[in-house]
Order: sequence, then C-alpha cells, then structure tokens
Amino acid sequence: MDSVTSQIRERAKALLSEGKVDVVIGFTEGTIPFTARPVAVAHPEEVECLVWNRFCRLNLASYLRQFKDKKIGIIAKGCDTRSIAILCTEQQVNRDNIYIIGIPCEGMLSRKTLRERFGDTPEKVEIKDDIIEVTTSGKKESVPISNFLDTACRFCIHPNPVVYDEMIDDEVPIRVSQEEHYSLLREFEKKSPDERWKYFREEFSKCIRCYACREACPTCYCEECFVDSLNPKWIDKGFSESDLSIWHLTRLYHQAGRCVECGNCSAVCPVGIDFNVMTQKLSLDALQMFQYEAGMSIDEKPLLQTFKQDDYNDFVM
Repeated sequence: MDSVTSQIRERAKALLSEGKVDVVIGFTEGTIPFTARPVAVAHPEEVECLVWNRFCRLNLASYLRQFKDKKIGIIAKGCDTRSIAILCTEQQVNRDNIYIIGIPCEGMLSRKTLRERFGDTPEKVEIKDDIIEVTTSGKKESVPISNFLDTACRFCIHPNPVVYDEMIDDEVPIRVSQEEHYSLLREFEKKSPDERWKYFREEFSKCIRCYACREACPTCYCEECFVDSLNPKWIDKGFSESDLSIWHLTRLYHQAGRCVECGNCSAVCPVGIDFNVMTQKLSLDALQMFQYEAGMSIDEKPLLQTFKQDDYNDFVM
C-alpha cells in the first residue's frame, strides 16, 4: 500500500505541475478511526496528503460533477470507474476532461464491522499484508482482513478498473464467481413473499430520512429529487411505512441499469440499512433480461436508452 501511495503522489504531482489537470480527487487520512476521507488537491505541494489503504471505501465518482468545468484527475477503483463510465454515457461529465488513475482493489474494510469488534477509539491501527492489527487498551489483536471486508467488496466481480488512462499496480484476481456474486440475493429469494416484505419493512423502518444514500450515490444527481418536489408532491416527509417504502423503492428503481453495486449507499447509512440484496437484484435483472452490466463501457448506451428486437418483453400487454 505504501508503494501505491507513493506512485499516486508522484503521478498527481506530475499531472498538476504539467497542467494536465486542475484538481486531483483522491483520499487522505480520516479524522476518525477506520476511515480515509475524500480530498481534492489543486496544487503540486499538496499531494503529500494523498493516501491509499484498505479504508479508501467511498466511490469518488460522486464528486466529479462538483468539478465538471475543470480538468480532473481521479483515483479510481473498479466500481469508481464503472460509475464514471455511467456518468459519461449520461453526459453528466466530459470524458475528455477526466484523467483516470486506475487502482486495482483488493477489497475495502467495513468501518461498521470494525467498530463493532474494536470500538470507536482504538489506540493504533496497522495493516500488514492480509492482517489488520488493532491496539485497544494496550492490548494488540491481529486478525485476518477477510473477516472485515465490506459486503459489496466480498461479492465484487469487477475489482480492477474498467476504464482508465493509466493503472497503478498489477491487476488483482477476481475473488468470486458470478454465481457467488449473487449469493446474498439467492438466499433472499428462498424466503416467502411475507418473509421478504418483513425484511424490507424492518430495514426501511430504520430510516431517519437523512438522504445520505442519495448524496453518496454517484448516479443520484437530479437537480430536484422526487422526494423534494412540491409540485407535484409525490410523497410526504413523514416516517410512515408507506412513505419510507416509496422513498427507498423509488430511489432504487431509478438506479435500474445504472447501479454498479459499489455499496456507497449502505456504507454511509447512519442507521445501518443494508441495500446489498436490493442492488444485487437490480444488477441481476439487467444481466438476465438484457445481457447488460452497468458501466462496463463508455461507448455503450445506457440500458434504458436502447432496445433490441429480442428484448425480454413479457411486460408488454
């Protein structure tokens, strides 16, 4: 990881010094344990703050539209690059203005799982190869990183950058098969309709309507979200079961053919709503019905902007 960090700093400094980009979006050390936070670097002398480690969890494509009038360098994992591809095909950002430094991803760690195990105030955290060492109350524990991988990363089948201008480090092996990728969903589908709805009710009932999931999603970018619209008014601002269900299900429907399963929505949720089963369903339906995977090519039109004569048409009356 130290080698990757050094290469990121070197390339960011060169790109800024040569005027190839106006800003580089990457990660710096977090201010709380088990995190790295997004940062935008605009001057060559600032690149020393950039880091790369197993806490670089968030999808940085979410920040591209904030700098859409600038030339942007971005540090991007596999899921980030897929989101960038979606934003390009939907003409939200200009590919010519983006320099993508691709980083193969070995899987990011779940802050939530780490906090549950070690608490909020560890004295020291170190990562050595596939081991994380955490010191709390003077006692050091060494445990396998695999125990704390984020759910989206555990089931990821595209850990390597899909679209990039240059790639740092070698590609990493894919950890799971496509069938294993959908294993959460397969288990969920074994439940009865009543059991499934009970799960949705329980998950959605946690919601405090903070909209962190929307703000963190790279492809939630409407100027006015349906939930904020007053004319027409689609949904109330309350916490009834129907309001919460409409909010979450409609937001998810809007990601059909666009969600890359990066897990940002689950990662940022302050009350721990797990969207992974739902995003796997969106992905699998697009794949099975239309042989489409979101964000795999900048040259491919978005799913809902194209059609084939042999498309799955059972919904047509």
